[in-house]
Amino acid sequence: MLAAAGCTGQVDERRAGAARQQVALKKKAVPKPLPPRRMDCAAVKCLALTFDDGPGEYTARVLDDLRKAGARATFYMLGQNVGSHPDVVRRMPLEGHEVANHSWSHADMTGLSSGAVRSEVRRTQEAIKRASGVAPTSFRPPYGSTDARVGKAVGMPQILWSVDSLDWLHRNVRKNVRAGVSEPEKGGVVLFHDIHKPTVTAVPEILAGLKKRGFTLVTVTELFQGQRLDPGGRYTELGEKGPTVAQ
Repeated sequence: MLAAAGCTGQVDERRAGAARQQVALKKKAVPKPLPPRRMDCAAVKCLALTFDDGPGEYTARVLDDLRKAGARATFYMLGQNVGSHPDVVRRMPLEGHEVANHSWSHADMTGLSSGAVRSEVRRTQEAIKRASGVAPTSFRPPYGSTDARVGKAVGMPQILWSVDSLDWLHRNVRKNVRAGVSEPEKGGVVLFHDIHKPTVTAVPEILAGLKKRGFTLVTVTELFQGQRLDPGGRYTELGEKGPTVAQ
């Protein structure tokens, strides 16, 4: 009887231990995205680096370099690419970067019906939210091609750029560094593409050069934190009043 009681006691202990473990697992904190920092970009020399057309095979490397430099960036992603790199997309908000919408298929939005534009935006929103847990709050039209009708269909601020690196055209590391370091001005938005290897190779030197120039690298949301952005409006840099969908 004693032996039987001892065995029963051990079983009860194991069950209690398992129950405690389940409770602990349920209580275990799930990593949360880093929120936007409170930035006064009217006073601080802010700059927003943005990367288009990913995620791709080199995006994780960009994230590694940004982390080493203590810099933040914004990734305007294609919905059709998100499903192939969910872990990379998940990393972005956890490391303080911004996830953003660049359409599903990189079509020229002005050539689509308003319904098709809404579908491109919606599908990408859903894919990014599913992968990262965060829904984008801004849109970048492919090729920068947009108009009032498209803006109304998109329903989010449209962020363009003040510096186009043209990295997609020349695919040259030195030209990427030159454009990324020398051309930006305070409050600007710089366009790169994380799908091109020469761009990604240039990122560490670009980050070092911008730091030397005194820039604080911020997300798009952080850059425009003190400025109202109208749904459908177009913006290329801090302080610029973008046209609204009514114009």
